[in-house]
Amino acid sequence: MNLPTDPNIQDLEGQLPPSIGLSYPTKFLLTAASFVVVVAGMQAAVDIIIPFLLAVFLAIISTPALFWMKKRRITTFFAILIISLVILAIGILVGSVLAVSVADFTRSLPEYAKNLEESGAIVIDWLEERGMEVEEPIRDFIKPDAAVVVRFTRVLLDQLGTLLRNGFLIYLMLVFMLMEASALPSKIRDAIGSEDTFENLAQIARSVKRYLGLKTAVSLVTGLLIMGWLMIWDVSYPLVWGLIAFLMNFVPNIGSIIAAVPAVLLALVEHGPVEAILVLVGYVVVNVSIGNFLEPRLMGQRLGLSTLVVFLSLIFWGWVLGPMGMLLSVPLTMTVKIALQTNRETRWMAMLMGAYNPPTSGDEQSESTDK
Repeated sequence: MNLPTDPNIQDLEGQLPPSIGLSYPTKFLLTAASFVVVVAGMQAAVDIIIPFLLAVFLAIISTPALFWMKKRRITTFFAILIISLVILAIGILVGSVLAVSVADFTRSLPEYAKNLEESGAIVIDWLEERGMEVEEPIRDFIKPDAAVVVRFTRVLLDQLGTLLRNGFLIYLMLVFMLMEASALPSKIRDAIGSEDTFENLAQIARSVKRYLGLKTAVSLVTGLLIMGWLMIWDVSYPLVWGLIAFLMNFVPNIGSIIAAVPAVLLALVEHGPVEAILVLVGYVVVNVSIGNFLEPRLMGQRLGLSTLVVFLSLIFWGWVLGPMGMLLSVPLTMTVKIALQTNRETRWMAMLMGAYNPPTSGDEQSESTDK
């Protein structure tokens, strides 16, 4: 039965009732239900998603070097080989040193926790001798339970060990992603068939690549400076604390505070309060100078996230993906913000997610140019 050419059907075309669209509450409920299903699926597949996301971020960071070598007439095979060997060498070097440091630190952890408890008792006695009444919550903070400290630290070290065990899987996914990086834009262009949509996706990819590249470079500088500062004051396991500072620098505002706590406590246990204060000063100087001066100049104010969004993203991604989700929370949220910012219809959502900065004359001129 050929309906499009039937004259009777064509005569009735104008008499058919118009299609009934979904109401706004129905659309909202469908969207919310879909969101819940997606989040539940992510929680169920967290062991696969975490290595995949790490491989994606590493591939995004590595693609500029790949394209740079291809412009120098280096074949794709040798370019990928060079990049993969460099990443493998860095991973083996850092992983081996880190494994030894973590094992040694785990053995010494009960002794460190006991010394920390004794140091807290000394501080409480000193305060009470001067007539200061120390309440129970403050007492628990100053004099932490050794068992609690040991248990909490071991959970963090187990998560780090899990990441190291997944290193080979992440490395394999990275190599295969780099092999697809050259042909992927052409595949996407042919699949979409719309030049405007492809350009929009390309702009999102460029913005995400720029953000991740600069953020990784800034975080690497932060980790190296912290590691050097801890070496100066002879704090044990500087590579471990430098790596933690590198990772936590992806979490603005509160990441540097979290990274400083274990190193400062270890300096207090090993060397006393003076060295601990000096270590804390080094953390503050490095993070303030890089976070407030260097990073905004490199990345621009528009790529910032509000403190509330950062906090909520930590809670959400930590709940969905676990402790590693907290480290990936800001890059994932920033990717969403960049995607929203490139579309005029969703740009207002990106503005709500970002930190408020009064627009300058140059920003107003660029906005008028976009319109």
